[in-house]
Amino acid sequence: MAAYLIRRLWQMIPTLAGVVLLVFVLFKFFGGDPAEILGGLNASEEQVNAIRQQLGLNEPWWVQLGIFVKQIVTFDWGKSWATNESVANLFATRLPATLTVMVPILILDTALAIPIAMAVAYVRGSLTDRAVMVVTTVALSISFLVYIIVGQYLFGFQLGWFPVQGWSDSFWTNLSVYTPLPVLLAVAVGLAPQTRLYRTFFLDEIGQDYVRTARAKGLTERSVLLKHVLRNAMIPILTNVALALPGIFVGSFLIEVFFSIPGLGREVLLAVNRSDYPVIQAVTVYVAVLTMFINLLTDVLYKLVDPRVVLR
Repeated sequence: MAAYLIRRLWQMIPTLAGVVLLVFVLFKFFGGDPAEILGGLNASEEQVNAIRQQLGLNEPWWVQLGIFVKQIVTFDWGKSWATNESVANLFATRLPATLTVMVPILILDTALAIPIAMAVAYVRGSLTDRAVMVVTTVALSISFLVYIIVGQYLFGFQLGWFPVQGWSDSFWTNLSVYTPLPVLLAVAVGLAPQTRLYRTFFLDEIGQDYVRTARAKGLTERSVLLKHVLRNAMIPILTNVALALPGIFVGSFLIEVFFSIPGLGREVLLAVNRSDYPVIQAVTVYVAVLTMFINLLTDVLYKLVDPRVVLR
């Protein structure tokens, strides 16, 4: 296991180097002139040149690449061009709000979708199975924006159960007052595709030879599902959860914008609209690093879920 972890960590270095080089090339040669963006339409040529000199944009590209790599290594991305706020402080102050909303969404999505999908797989081919598939198909056909508008109108304005917008400095207040409605709507949207996907995983395993062997030994269908099918289906389920994990650190743009949540997702959207390159670059690189570590963690979990998996 230790040798595998060391080898995987070593393999991340060229991957990360490729990501850094790609981000640098995209922003350097295809992203427009930051000095002109910062200067605005009314800036004179002297002002644009002064901004370019201040940002080091007059240096050769390899010098600018070295500065970019130094920023990544030292975790010092400077300040936001739009707000003059430290990028590091921006991450530290926006990320907690994003995690407060997105972590419950991921947990509830997974915790509810697995038993529902297993129950539907248990009654596969029945009227209940067909009805659930029809409902999930209809739910998939409706835009998340519609869920937000209807949810805010019904639960916020008409019934008055939840506040439509707002945020505070108290974690427990946010968790109990401001996050239930966006979490409820996001789970309602995410549960349909997850249920269909996990049902497919369970049905694939039900058709395997080991299931027929277990039935031949006299095990009940419930025992087969819980003791054999679930364990083997956990590998693709873990893969699906791992794909969703980086998203919880970026947040949902629609949720944070429409519910006025001061999270990282809304900040990234504002940074894109403002062409705030330091913020966009930092988010891009750190999400790439986070994705690589999550993939490594997922591979290790494969081994824990199924000892037959060989890590090479």
